[in-house]
Amino acid sequence: MAGTTVASTSAPDKSLLETTVAGLMAELAALEEPRAREVNEKHGDDHGVNLSNLRAVAKRLKTQQDLSRELWDTGDTAARLLALLICRPKAFERAELDSMLREARTPKVQDWLVNYVVKKSPHSEDLRVAWFSDPDPVVASAGWALTSERVVKRPEGLNLVQLLDVIEAEMKGAPDRLQWAMNHCLAQIGIEFPEHRARALDIGERLEVLKDYPTPPNCTSPFAPAWINEMVRRKG
Repeated sequence: MAGTTVASTSAPDKSLLETTVAGLMAELAALEEPRAREVNEKHGDDHGVNLSNLRAVAKRLKTQQDLSRELWDTGDTAARLLALLICRPKAFERAELDSMLREARTPKVQDWLVNYVVKKSPHSEDLRVAWFSDPDPVVASAGWALTSERVVKRPEGLNLVQLLDVIEAEMKGAPDRLQWAMNHCLAQIGIEFPEHRARALDIGERLEVLKDYPTPPNCTSPFAPAWINEMVRRKG
């Protein structure tokens, strides 16, 4: 009939179909590599998706907050990593971020949540303070990671002497993830603040945390004295 608009009968865009959770889960499953899973599982991460491939999927999807939440709710590690890449960090409420950290089961998810989302959130400082002394060492490690960020970027208001006191007293016996985060903070204080460098070096030398950590050639050792000295040397 003249003047009548006919609805398009063309096939739907494939990229739109792939943005369903089911479609993305199937895509992630197809990207699984047994060797990658074997390596990741040694570090506590139960997925086998190459992270470059995961980032390529995220780049295609761009930012999609609702889809991000749906992917997170699957509980699947690869899906949660993808969720963190396509989310809008400032869209999360404080309580939501706290719950996400506590239910994040694997180190890579925990690290990406803190580094890619919480650090960009308006709730970052509030969560740093709340998490810093949490009885759960994984949650506390997130508080220390945020503190290391502040040491480097916004040290005003931090009591660096008190931080060194806590590190000196507690780092040696801390669980692995918390110990790693405290050691990182120790190194950053030593690198960034010449007036605290001698003490930071002394603490690292006496506690010997990560002294024998296997470090590939051309990489900086996480042993705090070596790390501090190398970064200070690079700064000239």
